[in-house]
Amino acid sequence: MVKYVLKRLLIAVFVVFGVTFITYALFRMMPDNYVYLKFQATSQNNPDWEAQAERVMELYGLNVSVVKGYFTWLGGALRGNFGNSFIDGSEVVSKIKTAIPVSFWMNLIVTLLQLVIAIPLGIRAAVNQYGPMDYATTVFTLLGISLPSFFFAAICIKIFAVDLGWFDSSLGLLSIDFSGNLFQKIINMAWHLVLPILLMTILSLGGLMRYTRTNMLEVLNADYIRTARAKGVHKGSVIYKHAFKNTAIPLVTMLAGILPGLFGGSYVIEQLFGIQGIGYVSYQATIQGDIPFVMSYYLFMTVLTVLGILLADIMYAVVDPRVKLGR
Repeated sequence: MVKYVLKRLLIAVFVVFGVTFITYALFRMMPDNYVYLKFQATSQNNPDWEAQAERVMELYGLNVSVVKGYFTWLGGALRGNFGNSFIDGSEVVSKIKTAIPVSFWMNLIVTLLQLVIAIPLGIRAAVNQYGPMDYATTVFTLLGISLPSFFFAAICIKIFAVDLGWFDSSLGLLSIDFSGNLFQKIINMAWHLVLPILLMTILSLGGLMRYTRTNMLEVLNADYIRTARAKGVHKGSVIYKHAFKNTAIPLVTMLAGILPGLFGGSYVIEQLFGIQGIGYVSYQATIQGDIPFVMSYYLFMTVLTVLGILLADIMYAVVDPRVKLGR
């Protein structure tokens, strides 16, 4: 096990190196130069804007080739210096720390609801194959997978916030006219998060429900399940003790995406609701060519993704003792 983990961590170093280099190269090839655009906007009151822009370009290695510029960024990152955001001049690390908590709690609630709802529904659909429950689950799954998140979110905002008035239609985590104590502030923020969390949960249920149903159907048709039923084993024990235990093996694959998913934020939902989580901030940084922030964000997400895949592989051995990770 230790040998396997060390080998995977060594491979992970090259994966992180490759992903960050490709990301850096793509952003360096963007047609606009945000550094010049930012300083040019102050050209009327700042006659020395070109020289200042050149100094910033030199500081971040943006005035040299892509390879040299990347290693300039990498050298700073290895020393713990991720630079300042081009947008507001704040430190990248502190900006990420400020934006992550909102997205983390949103995604944590969504993940828990997804596991609690999708897996039992997938199991029930498989047990009652071709029944009303199965057809209803299939339709719901197709809707969740097929509907674009921005389209579905816009419809829900129109119906529940604008027409019915159940939720505040103002953007952000607080109402525009909010004034109150800390407890009232928490309640107001929580109420603003109900609709985004509900939307994210509905849109994320389809894939896990379908995956659970498909794997459960395969296990229920196995010989040992038919043998257990023939011996008179209780139906609940057959389903949840024998069948689901083996269904959990392929489900572990999906755990690889949970870790980066908790911290990754949601580009679309956070944009539509004006929630300034990490998804919102990273999207703004991406479209404005904020290389220091984008590189730090994607480095963080790459590391989490690699760790998530490694944890999923280790969990295979925990769920199924037959899996050996020594090689």
